[in-house]
Amino acid sequence: MKKVITSSNAPAPIGPYSHAVLCGNTLFVSGQVGKTAGGEMKVSDIHTETTQVMENIRAILSEAGMDFTHVAKTTIFLRDMNDFAKVNETYGSFFKSDFPARETVQVSRLPLDVNVEISVIAVK
Repeated sequence: MKKVITSSNAPAPIGPYSHAVLCGNTLFVSGQVGKTAGGEMKVSDIHTETTQVMENIRAILSEAGMDFTHVAKTTIFLRDMNDFAKVNETYGSFFKSDFPARETVQVSRLPLDVNVEISVIAVK
């Protein structure tokens, strides 16, 4: 059974997709960017942008009754791999132990011309 998860504390999707889809105990969270629920872009620096991305993910996880301890897998898309260390530091601060599996890739362009987008898979 599939259930769409939507959070009013995360920015509205900019296309035909959902914030997340819950299938059984597994939550698939769409890629999040540094945009607030109110529509403000938080891209002044990579730390601020990554923090907003992670807060958006937190809001969606919470809507599904989960938190970062439930995250099993993440994918990080970077516009510039030179930002890896800074993104990694900020991203890492949201996890305490038992870190999820992850890959990080550099891409030529992201939606809204942001610098970082992160998607996650969480399991309850």
